[in-house]
Amino acid sequence: MNCPTCGASLIPDAKFCGACGTQMSAQPPAPPPPPHAWSQDAPAGAGIHIDEDSRGQGRGYTWEILHQPAFALAVVRLGAEQSILAEAGAMVSMSANVELQSQMKGGLMGALKRAVGGESAFVSTFTARGGPGEVTLAPGSPGDIAGIELNNQLFYVQSSSYLAGDAGLVVDTKWGGAKSFFGGEGLFVLQVSGAGLLLVSSFGAIHRKRLAAGERYVVDTGHLVAWEGTTNYTLRKAAAGFIRSMVSGEGVVAEFTGPGEILIQTRNLAAFAGLMKPFFPSQGGGGSGFSLGG
Repeated sequence: MNCPTCGASLIPDAKFCGACGTQMSAQPPAPPPPPHAWSQDAPAGAGIHIDEDSRGQGRGYTWEILHQPAFALAVVRLGAEQSILAEAGAMVSMSANVELQSQMKGGLMGALKRAVGGESAFVSTFTARGGPGEVTLAPGSPGDIAGIELNNQLFYVQSSSYLAGDAGLVVDTKWGGAKSFFGGEGLFVLQVSGAGLLLVSSFGAIHRKRLAAGERYVVDTGHLVAWEGTTNYTLRKAAAGFIRSMVSGEGVVAEFTGPGEILIQTRNLAAFAGLMKPFFPSQGGGGSGFSLGG
């Protein structure tokens, strides 16, 4: 399907062209959403809207996610003079006419908060100059990418899971809770609000968990990706007592209370790094190469 005005490629059932803005002819009405599905009139805690076909359109751009679930790649096609924001270092490729600008989001204080929270102090802005352009984005580790469409909603995202988002979204670094300081996990999270596309990444696949009102659920902080702002959470040790928590092999966990939905990654990057550590040479050794043992 192509735009009759500029010839740009369009996603099926597009209502307007993301490149030139031309409105398409009226399409037959879409079937009603299934129970609990996201809609513009969805109540608080109705769930996270992730496009099942991994593609969609926003204000001046279209997007799709390829090569899921292990090595996902987000492809964003921008209309002329349109922009999208991404975490520094997320770019894989881009059209030659796309301009990249890196800046400290939120000024000096905002950059300091991002740096303390384990993120890059800079945010990348990609803008198509003189015509349509394309940007591809991916996280540093293997795994999946989910495109969440926010509709004046509030979400919390684990800082390492934020990949990119609509330029109109408000992204702020928030204190994750005093208890997490002692565990060294989940000290800061990103608060994302507004309307538009939010791209989040995971290490491994993404598992969705819906909580009813008042329902409680516990997730290891190393497996968190994102959750609805309607969901309350507290941070605590996995088991009662410091010794029991250490022996259990679990660190700090987040206990959620519904209503709301949580996105959970099936693998823990810190745990994987610890698993691989014995296979890498010691930094203090004088030799070179791997020591695999015999």
